[in-house]
Amino acid sequence: MRLFVLGLFLPGLLLPKLGLTAILPETIGDYHRGAPGKVALTDQQLWTEYGLKESETAPFENGSQKFTATAYRLQDSTSALAAFDWQRSPKSTPSKAATLAAETNDSLLLVHGNFLLRFEGYKPNSGELDAATQALRNVDTTALPVLPSYLPAKDLIPNSERYVVGPESLQRFASGIPPSVAAFHFGAEAQIGVFHSPKGDLTLSIFNYPTPQMAMQQVAEFEKLPGAMAKRSGPLVAVALAPPDADYAERLLSGVRYQAQVTRDEYVPTKRDNVGNLLLNAFILIGILLAFSLVSGLAVGGLRAFRHRGQKGQEADAMITLDLR
Repeated sequence: MRLFVLGLFLPGLLLPKLGLTAILPETIGDYHRGAPGKVALTDQQLWTEYGLKESETAPFENGSQKFTATAYRLQDSTSALAAFDWQRSPKSTPSKAATLAAETNDSLLLVHGNFLLRFEGYKPNSGELDAATQALRNVDTTALPVLPSYLPAKDLIPNSERYVVGPESLQRFASGIPPSVAAFHFGAEAQIGVFHSPKGDLTLSIFNYPTPQMAMQQVAEFEKLPGAMAKRSGPLVAVALAPPDADYAERLLSGVRYQAQVTRDEYVPTKRDNVGNLLLNAFILIGILLAFSLVSGLAVGGLRAFRHRGQKGQEADAMITLDLR
């Protein structure tokens, strides 16, 4: 009876342990991972909107040298970009460690697919990062959104960019815009940046909608907000709320221009698709076979003639008979 009860409870005790698989690799360069643990998350609702799937933090040691690595697996690369803008230190500078990376004196933050990786106390080199990212599982390889590229670069305050994907992030980074006006049910996303003007800082929000018709519909709603200046360019709607300098805001809005990029998946014929090349290759093959046959025939004939000369009085390859009487 005891064995039966133990058999019922033992799988339930083992399965949770088997399901605990670490996100971070066991080693990064010469550093070895310690016991991993859960990340103490703040702003849980915002992480949920960004599609956080799992997170992990762990110490890494190499003798007396130590650092901490933290990994966040998010829904997709867009969510990883949004989390990167949010978690980036205001004092960080761009890093060449990845396409999307920022660093301080002793820390590195980067995006790899749908993963956000943070290293504190040590900045791994390119070889160590390649080994660490190759060990990650369930990596989303979709391209990063192009919406941040429409944000003007002049007078943009470094590290002020924020990416908005829903009501929670909108409330956090641009609370003056109601979610109903942003119309996230249309599939809208927004890039926000803070600009420094002579009369004060100005926040610019660029919303991207699936179609220009949706943007045309929503720009009228944005213009109804108190003190709002809005402009539409294609599927983009740029908004500045109560700018301290209207003339500067107008120049800033004029710098937001949508440029459509049309790509065509067109099949390019190769030489194998050309009938002329096919016939030419067929004749070449026939010529090779004829030449091979001719050379082979001459070789066999020459060998037989040589053997015939060496056997006088007897025909080469003659049949041997036994006169048994």
